[in-house]
Amino acid sequence: MMSNTTDGWRRRRLPDTRAQGPRTPIDPAKIGRSSVRRRARGMAPREAFQALADAQMEAHLDRRYEEAADHSSRRAAELAQWERIAQLVFRAGGPYDPDDDAVVQEELAAEAAAAEAREAEQRAAARVAARADQLQALRERGTLEQTEPRVGDEAALDELTRRAGSYVQPDVDAWLARALAAHRGHYADPAARDAAAGLLHPPVLAHAALLAALTQLVPGADVDQLPFAARLAAADSEAVGELAAFLTRALTAGSPA
Repeated sequence: MMSNTTDGWRRRRLPDTRAQGPRTPIDPAKIGRSSVRRRARGMAPREAFQALADAQMEAHLDRRYEEAADHSSRRAAELAQWERIAQLVFRAGGPYDPDDDAVVQEELAAEAAAAEAREAEQRAAARVAARADQLQALRERGTLEQTEPRVGDEAALDELTRRAGSYVQPDVDAWLARALAAHRGHYADPAARDAAAGLLHPPVLAHAALLAALTQLVPGADVDQLPFAARLAAADSEAVGELAAFLTRALTAGSPA
């Protein structure tokens, strides 16, 4: 349950969106497989089967010592890899070459794709952080309201909220709600408005919906002149959403509401 603070902000739990460097965990099994492939390069079938026999003997001896337990995943991976490579070169009748090993190439392709995805996530997080810095500077200069929102600002709002210790950012919330209601910035695109339903928090969406309904009810009304809408949405976003939907239905039906 969210609690009010003395300054009127409410705490909101948010994921940490900070850009972080790659943190690839150590994988003993992967290390073992890579070690075997390097050692096996150029091995003929007889050499590969001898290496397999040696690996089987090592595994048998390791099981006799408790201190070898920490290396069990690597040992198991190495043994499985020797078994696969021995069978592979036996069928091929020639020396082993990791470059011609379909399993190895598939693993390398998967690792490259995963690395590319991680880099893309880091670039996206960096863009969010940079936009959050920009919005913070604009709010400090008092020019946030003169700024047109753009794609990704929903994530920048979450980043600002995280930086503030998970407290709601009422000024940025209101800025986005007014822009959504008035179809300003990237919200001029219906697709962006639809996407906002899954990106913005309920109070912001309820605030925007009420503003949109009220400006239809009172043509010429300026959304900036309706600050009470934000307070109502913060107090009970569900009720405000229902009120906005009621007003919209009434206006669509031509009722005086």
